[in-house]
Amino acid sequence: MRVLVVGSGGREHALAWAIAASPLVDNLYCAPGNAGIADEAECVPIAANDTLGIIKFCRREQIDFVVVGPEAPLVAGLVDALEAAGIAAFGPSAAAAALEGSKSFMKDLCAREGIPTAAYRRFTDASAAKAYIAAQGAPIVVKADGLAAGKGVMVAASVAEANGAVDAALGGRFGAAGAEIIVEEFLAGEEASFFALVDGNEALPLASAQDHKRVGDGDTGPNTGGMGAYSPVRSMTPTVEASVMQRIIRPTVAAMRRKGRPFKGVLFAGLMLTSEGPKLLEYNVRFGDPECQTLMMRLKSDLLPALIAARDGNLRDVDLRWHDEAALCVVMAANGYPDDPQRGSEIRGLEEAGNDADVKIFHAGTRRDGSRIVADGGRVLGVTALGRDLAAARERAYRAIGGIEWTGGFCRSDIGARRGP
Repeated sequence: MRVLVVGSGGREHALAWAIAASPLVDNLYCAPGNAGIADEAECVPIAANDTLGIIKFCRREQIDFVVVGPEAPLVAGLVDALEAAGIAAFGPSAAAAALEGSKSFMKDLCAREGIPTAAYRRFTDASAAKAYIAAQGAPIVVKADGLAAGKGVMVAASVAEANGAVDAALGGRFGAAGAEIIVEEFLAGEEASFFALVDGNEALPLASAQDHKRVGDGDTGPNTGGMGAYSPVRSMTPTVEASVMQRIIRPTVAAMRRKGRPFKGVLFAGLMLTSEGPKLLEYNVRFGDPECQTLMMRLKSDLLPALIAARDGNLRDVDLRWHDEAALCVVMAANGYPDDPQRGSEIRGLEEAGNDADVKIFHAGTRRDGSRIVADGGRVLGVTALGRDLAAARERAYRAIGGIEWTGGFCRSDIGARRGP
């Protein structure tokens, strides 16, 4: 098969790495890719949002299957355009991608279907939102309705902080994504990420993971796209996973089918494990980043047939196997991230740091400058390791980081430290 992966981040590197191992693959391409993905696939200089360019490339190179990584092209309808052109693609239609593209759509669906989630209200008027916040008190959560690169959520510890988040979102900080906001109840508990492949009717649960969103140690500082993750999550027991499938995932899949928006792709449920059971914080319609890096490290099975089965509506026949070991990913980001990441600094020692067979350094924001690898984004590397337990994976990942020479970047030192093996 001739396969194209769309995207340029750490998630896409992990997907390309897993797909490249499939015996079904004859040629693998990535648009646009990065310096690390170039080791797994032929990178082509086509932006992920260049729908016409991607279709032309697929026709010219006779691509059999396209895997779309990032959320923005999915919400914009890339899969619809590919399928209309006769090109098979993994990912939801634009109508189904509204589960991530509009938090209002997602929350309203949950309310209609009785899917457990935080109580909420929708606002386009700042004064009305602030009046609601004053009545509810803090802590409280303010979210931009649309896509904001993982930075549109404010967990406000005070009413003043919440009001500031309202002004920022409705005042244009997130552009059109903040034209409407959600103000919702603060949920206490442990966060977890849960993934399921969906073929429009059936849902196949994957492994669990836990992300670390705040930029600084001890979960301090602003939210980011994710500073690290590990898998599996100890508190996601078989009983909890069964509850998530029964009360959250399957009702969502059934509701989307009834609404004429059948969901095909990967459904990523951001959960809060509360004293009342798991509740849905948000849906994403693609693999998480950096959760994907940990999942691909743990996956024993060939990923590609599962992705094809999701697109074709044949997940009932798929069984995926996972390594028992834990995986942990530490994100190395450019200085200044998430506000103003500094580009162009050289990164050395990557080959030596990744010599361990149980370590894989996934690239996110990198490019090649002659013989040099340089930073070219906010989140730059995802140093990922397997271990017999979480502590062993953590030790191995940070040991690899110690071998990377990069004065222009930083990472959190406490990924996975809060949980035992």
